[in-house]
Amino acid sequence: MKTVLTIAGSDCSGGAGIQADIKTILANGAYAMSVLTAMTAQNTIGVTTVQPSTPQFLAQQLDAVFTDIPPDAVKIGMVFSPDLAHVIGEKLRRYNARNVVLDPVMVASSGAKLLQPQAVDALKKELFPLARIITPNLPEAEALLTKEIPDKTAMEAAAKQLSDTFGCAVLLKGGHRSSDADDVLYDQGKFHWFYGEHISTQNTHGTGCTLSSAIAVFLADGCDVPTAVQRAKDYVTGALKANLRLGHGYGPIDHGWNIRKNL
Repeated sequence: MKTVLTIAGSDCSGGAGIQADIKTILANGAYAMSVLTAMTAQNTIGVTTVQPSTPQFLAQQLDAVFTDIPPDAVKIGMVFSPDLAHVIGEKLRRYNARNVVLDPVMVASSGAKLLQPQAVDALKKELFPLARIITPNLPEAEALLTKEIPDKTAMEAAAKQLSDTFGCAVLLKGGHRSSDADDVLYDQGKFHWFYGEHISTQNTHGTGCTLSSAIAVFLADGCDVPTAVQRAKDYVTGALKANLRLGHGYGPIDHGWNIRKNL
């Protein structure tokens, strides 16, 4: 069994963050480990408060995992502060972490800020260069590049710019577009488009966490980046089309649906 570590914040309602990551990793057949960057009081409606881990506690959690069960892949979600980003970067470099998938979580779907403004530079400096792939959505990419991304041509340019700057693959997610839900991956000098449709469901809380965690599982399995992204998107899209509540219960597991068998 492959091992996947998620480094993220806790969502007490079970819909996003650490909880969504663990469910996704288990549902796709890997062993899940977790390191907590923050506790949040939140649900599908909004985030009430954030209580971050101390840098010392975060470092001790990372040491505990890497010195006993070295992960085959690492997913990074909510980082929250520059100090925590620095600790994560230092530990991942020390332990030569592999297959790092970074979801640059900045703002919750409810609008609550999950990353301190001064932490953006730390994210770029400390963590992006360690990633095999980053998975920003359109608002996050616009914030990182400080410019608008109005159409698909601009999406390609933005993905390439981020990749060239930080030396990693970039999956720019287009789910915030009103016309479609098409994503573009820029990896090793090539564009790969993943075409999707807007699915009529309210059960979308935590889909970004779920997608990045699934990518980490498939990279741990030995897939190349485009294949890992496609399989992860198939997993999330299949769950949404079935109107499964990714943030409630165990999603695919509750329904006896092992999507991994169909991939």
